[in-house]
Amino acid sequence: MSEMKAARLDPELAAALGPIARQEIRRPKIGDIAARRRQMDRLTQLALLAPAVPGVVTVSRPVVGHDGEPVPATWYLPAARPMIGSGAASLYLHGGGMVTGSVAMYDRILRVYVARSAVPILAVDYRLAPEHRHPTPVYDALAGLTAIHDNALTYGIDRDRIAVMGDSAGGGLAAALTHLTRERGGPSISHQILIYPMLDDRTDPPPHHPSAAFHRWTLADDVTGWDALLGDLRADPNLPAWAAPARASDYGGLPPAYLEVGDLDLFAEQDLTYAARLLGAGVPVEFHLHPGAPHAFDLLAPAAGVSQRAMADRVRVLRSL
Repeated sequence: MSEMKAARLDPELAAALGPIARQEIRRPKIGDIAARRRQMDRLTQLALLAPAVPGVVTVSRPVVGHDGEPVPATWYLPAARPMIGSGAASLYLHGGGMVTGSVAMYDRILRVYVARSAVPILAVDYRLAPEHRHPTPVYDALAGLTAIHDNALTYGIDRDRIAVMGDSAGGGLAAALTHLTRERGGPSISHQILIYPMLDDRTDPPPHHPSAAFHRWTLADDVTGWDALLGDLRADPNLPAWAAPARASDYGGLPPAYLEVGDLDLFAEQDLTYAARLLGAGVPVEFHLHPGAPHAFDLLAPAAGVSQRAMADRVRVLRSL
């Protein structure tokens, strides 16, 4: 990593990402989903070696997809919380660019959220593209949200205090779900927590974009993910917002939003634009642009100060529900 590149990164992130950058071999080409899945499998194996997080219990309970098929899902519950009362809850959708990823990859971070906030979370292993193109992933997310509403009494949940939350592709699906449920008139969503969300299938930065050298999720990755999810629908000028949220023309009536992204992320500009459009429609927005942070900075360097601050903000928002 050159001095010029290192100077733009947050110093703690630079120290953590340097060894990772030296280990990387060749990035997969556009359309090579198998290679991207092999990379994610390796990251998942490393994630599973992380120290245990006490105070959280899990219950595996599939949800029913729109086609009647079972979709794996896991409840993360605070061990000390009685199953009575009228508390908040959240749906969680994992990252992975629509083509990779799993709840297992995010198991530890989910346990941290629940242990620190005492808010139950249902994490859905939505089906991936290209085997399952749009609308299956967002419909799987809808099935998870419906399951929280249906099990509200069992888990002591107030149906008016249910959030949707996700990282990267999962953040995009969480945003898409707010448009879909507004169109359908429910189930209700009280808040959307979008962590460097993947929102716009039309992302096309110039070749010499100032942050291009730092993109952990590259333009080639993005093209691969959106092509897999949408196929020929990408050419449709009337693609609905619940397929690609940045396509929305109407942001009114959406739930209050927490949105964060690093300024060295491919998604920085689209996320900033999306937050501004929510704000312009009268939606309450809390937005964080983290200086010197690339995509998935918190997963790659969880001990860094910026990662700790981001985690504290997310937990604060969960508690506020």
